[in-house]
Amino acid sequence: MDILRSLRTVSEASGPGVVDWERAAVAAKASTDPGSLALTDAERAGYATDVRDARSRLREVAGIEFDVPDAIEVQNRHHWIDASVDTFRNVMAPIEAAATGSDEESVGGVGESAGGVGGSTGGIVEPAGGPVDLPAGDLTRGFARDLSRIANTGSMAFTLGFLARNVLGQYDPLLLADEPDADHGLYFVHPNIVAVAASLDVDFPRFRRWIAFHEVTHAAEFGAAPWLPEYLESRVERGIEGLAGGAGETGRGGLTAGGLPVDALDTEPFAELQAAMTAVEGYAEVLMDRAFDGEYGDLRRKLDERRGGGGPVQRIARRLLGLGLKRRQYEQGAAFFREVVDARGIEAAGAVWERPENLPTRAELDDPAAWLVRVDPS
Repeated sequence: MDILRSLRTVSEASGPGVVDWERAAVAAKASTDPGSLALTDAERAGYATDVRDARSRLREVAGIEFDVPDAIEVQNRHHWIDASVDTFRNVMAPIEAAATGSDEESVGGVGESAGGVGGSTGGIVEPAGGPVDLPAGDLTRGFARDLSRIANTGSMAFTLGFLARNVLGQYDPLLLADEPDADHGLYFVHPNIVAVAASLDVDFPRFRRWIAFHEVTHAAEFGAAPWLPEYLESRVERGIEGLAGGAGETGRGGLTAGGLPVDALDTEPFAELQAAMTAVEGYAEVLMDRAFDGEYGDLRRKLDERRGGGGPVQRIARRLLGLGLKRRQYEQGAAFFREVVDARGIEAAGAVWERPENLPTRAELDDPAAWLVRVDPS
């Protein structure tokens, strides 16, 4: 790791956007040990076997047909940053566009409309006739814009680095991807799996298999609900459009793990998104309990403790990134589906993926009986 290089990279943030994404990724990697990918042949085969067995077992238990992505990658932490930065960029693009557009308008068109010079960062342009000093107010706004870009780039670098050091596995449905027809991704961050298995004092192959089952469960959900990516994308896009209209007015409560202001979750699109993701995480938890082919009580307990544990710095970081929201999604969603399964069985719980209208509302997540009455799954 090279913290000084990371800070220097952030301080050099430039460009027309509110985040310098290239430098954010470079800074995140500079502050993050990539970890070893020196896998043995047995370990490589183990990942493939775990994914294949998880698919077969989940098909049997859930009674749903699905496949797993062709792209199954065993990554180090830097690979994860490279794979994820475009997702963050796509999510934030509408906010960036709104903020950039309003900023350029507020400084009287300094940029492409002033002398044909784009990407001005210091509030001064130099057309053919020589340098021109702008009013002090424009200089101040340009300087503030540069400081804001540096701060935003630093925040994104911190987010990417923190998550890269903590993510174990990830099913990526490629929401908001530039190529929507691209194959979904299934990633395993090998150094983190090794490190967490050691810290929890559990057998690595067994822990790796647990993570594989969890991520393949998400693949099962999206395979059973082909409408789900479009549903989630529409809520993200509507929510971001609403934020873009008030860019810079939110964020006082910190960021979510997706880089969005926590207070944005109070809007209707994000409330619907949060309810859907609570269903995604909760169903996965309950299905895992029934599909994993081995004892898991100690794994469940230790992972639950890990979600809320860590040292003071980690706890602060989790709060700033809104990761407590994700933990509540696990807990609330799992409680909902456990009650549904106890009442009607695991296959009845799978009715949630038949169509968007079957998703539980926020109120129903706290009242599974109401969902059972409304949906009446067989």
